[in-house]
Amino acid sequence: MSELKDSTMIVTGASMGIGRALALGLAHEGVNLVLNARSREPLHETAQNCSGHHVMVRTAAGDISRVETVKQCVEKAREMGGLSGFIHAAGILSPGAYLWEMQEESFNEVMDSNVKASFLLVRYAVPEIMNRQNGLAVFVGSGAAEITQPGIGAYCSAKAAQEHLARQLAAETDRITCFVFRPGIVDTRMQDQARQAQGGAAGHLHRVFRPWKERGELLTPEQSAAGLIKLLKGDLNKLHGGIFRAGE
Repeated sequence: MSELKDSTMIVTGASMGIGRALALGLAHEGVNLVLNARSREPLHETAQNCSGHHVMVRTAAGDISRVETVKQCVEKAREMGGLSGFIHAAGILSPGAYLWEMQEESFNEVMDSNVKASFLLVRYAVPEIMNRQNGLAVFVGSGAAEITQPGIGAYCSAKAAQEHLARQLAAETDRITCFVFRPGIVDTRMQDQARQAQGGAAGHLHRVFRPWKERGELLTPEQSAAGLIKLLKGDLNKLHGGIFRAGE
């Protein structure tokens, strides 16, 4: 996939933030897109904006941690001529609570969006990608995978599991390029949720997340997305099995 133009990719989380910026950036590069998110109207808006770059765009609204949604994404890519790869940018943070305060439903949402969805994309998208000469599997990870942070314990655990799954996939096949992209500290809805978090551990999050905004240290989603697209336009052989950050 050293040539992005005319390839077809699934992008999850495409209704906002980094996922939306990636969709628009890839469309600018001539990539045909299957866009996924749970929110239909913002997803439709992203698709319309991407179509302005004269590429094929389809949407598959729904929870990407559900088999039927993943299958729908893959089928739409197949109808567009075949799947070249995916970028899994969707994820849920659910900040504020200590682990012992967290509702089971919230814990499951975090794990499903980050880990289960990653597995389902591997399960159903990777075989389709392997039908082509080469392909791509990108997981949007986080530095949270390497830390312990009160208030986002489930998210840290989920990102660690997701990144390990990505490395496992890379170890099991070299028929596609698989790697983790850590987008940096980006001004997204997750950042806002952490700044406004409530719960027993909210104070810990406020002390970490609020100063980044106040000091103007946050990247825009567009800056982060541009970093990933730059990697995709380079030598993909150097990326397989690795973890890369915005600006590298």
